[in-house]
Amino acid sequence: MQCRHCKERLSVCFLDLGFSPPSNAYFTKETASELYFPLRVMVCHSCFLVQTEDHTKADTLFTNDYAYFSSTSSSWLTHAKTYVSKMVSLIGLDQKSFVVEIAANDGYLLKNVVSKGIPCVGIEPTQCTAKAAEALNIPMIKEFFTSKFSSLFLEKYPKADLIIGNNVYAHVPDIHDFTKGLKKILKHNGVITLEFPHLLQLIKNNQFDTVYHEHFSYLSLSVVHKIFHANGLKIWDVEELNTHGGSLRVYGIHESDERTQTPNVNHLLTVEDEFGLNTLSRYGQFQEKVNTIKYDLLTFLIQQKKLGKKIMGYGAAAKGNTFLNYAGIKPDLMSCIYDAAPSKQGKLIPGSHIPIESPEKIQKDKPDFLLILPWNLSKEISTSQAGIRDWGGKFITAVPELKVF
Repeated sequence: MQCRHCKERLSVCFLDLGFSPPSNAYFTKETASELYFPLRVMVCHSCFLVQTEDHTKADTLFTNDYAYFSSTSSSWLTHAKTYVSKMVSLIGLDQKSFVVEIAANDGYLLKNVVSKGIPCVGIEPTQCTAKAAEALNIPMIKEFFTSKFSSLFLEKYPKADLIIGNNVYAHVPDIHDFTKGLKKILKHNGVITLEFPHLLQLIKNNQFDTVYHEHFSYLSLSVVHKIFHANGLKIWDVEELNTHGGSLRVYGIHESDERTQTPNVNHLLTVEDEFGLNTLSRYGQFQEKVNTIKYDLLTFLIQQKKLGKKIMGYGAAAKGNTFLNYAGIKPDLMSCIYDAAPSKQGKLIPGSHIPIESPEKIQKDKPDFLLILPWNLSKEISTSQAGIRDWGGKFITAVPELKVF
């Protein structure tokens, strides 16, 4: 396999999680079989882009019944609303502006743009989420975003004052083609914002479960800087966010734009360099740390199961599915997983086949331990489900290390 950025041959393995089905391919009892793919992540020895080995295609992963709806998380809705208010002020968006969101999902963000009377359109390939956005009166295009698509887009729509891409940049198999498309539809003085999990935080906090087939790349600011430059864009500013366990929000503009790069960019590039993201030695010990997390959780769960305790999970998130499959956790250890998304309830976790139930069952089931799989939402979930403490129930998180509280 060649590097997605510099085309060097990949030979250095960063992480090997064995075989698993796509993390959002929720299973039903009627499904005859599942597809499993290797889940192996490589690092380029030349440009240090961390990337999943090519075994799947985007249209295999992002199907019409894709079950991830962004609006399920209240904290994510707040994040989106705050972002829109900030961008309106920062770049002066008004009724004469045009906003494009790529991977607009169920309209969780653009509904805030619509409410301000700012013209916009969402681009979303998954039919079920796009329909949910349309129900909120958000104009939607049901397509994958590519450079070829961007040329067709401009036959009908104007160039954008603001292009938004939250948690999509890491999901595209051809990151250069995607970036070329961004440049094509960006107005001469427009701004692109891309949010994605930060590779530095993944390594620093042992966030191996953010690895799954839908993530083709694991990004640092340094690598995004190189990809932007190769496609006629530059990074104007960058913010460190606490979403998804630690993300970056990159502000991109045309290379010809006269706006001066903020000090935040060089500061974070220096932080990454000092952390070692541009040296292969930084990537060598990660597998061992991941194995320790798996062993610690399995040991705890088995001990509690032998004591007759009831163990359930909360949040049928992609990161949790990665963890469950790598750890080999099945219904004998965890009898069900609760999730607030109706699109997931009544289905089975891919690979492990643990049933997904509504959180309304928690009061009836009375679990002794509730493993929070989307650990980045542990505060939100432990607050909303604090009632388990009435019968002595406790929460568990396993990343970055085992914690029972």
